[in-house]
Amino acid sequence: MATASEAPVLDTLAAMTMDSVERCRMDESALILTRIAALAAMDAPAISYLAHVDPAVKANLTLEQVQDVLVAIAPVVGTARVMAAAAHITEALGFAVAVAESDAQAIATAEAQSRGGS
Repeated sequence: MATASEAPVLDTLAAMTMDSVERCRMDESALILTRIAALAAMDAPAISYLAHVDPAVKANLTLEQVQDVLVAIAPVVGTARVMAAAAHITEALGFAVAVAESDAQAIATAEAQSRGGS
């Protein structure tokens, strides 16, 4: 029997994603760009894009590459979905930056406290 998890839904989604990545022969950039296109086509919320921020950074994707994907799919999925995708991507990136800044501040605070307490 599987062990209980505190986040079973997220764990399942992560496992599905890992399985998909392992079975796919696309390079990392193409894989993430394809997923971004699929998210835009289905009008996914910002949280869905947030899950792709770290893999996109690791794949060295540029903002221009993401914009090119949105331009490429616009005639197929429509203006409203592309504009919503752009807004959701921006929201996801803003959240990712806020979390990174918060983590950096927490690390700096902990380091300052450890230096002062030594």
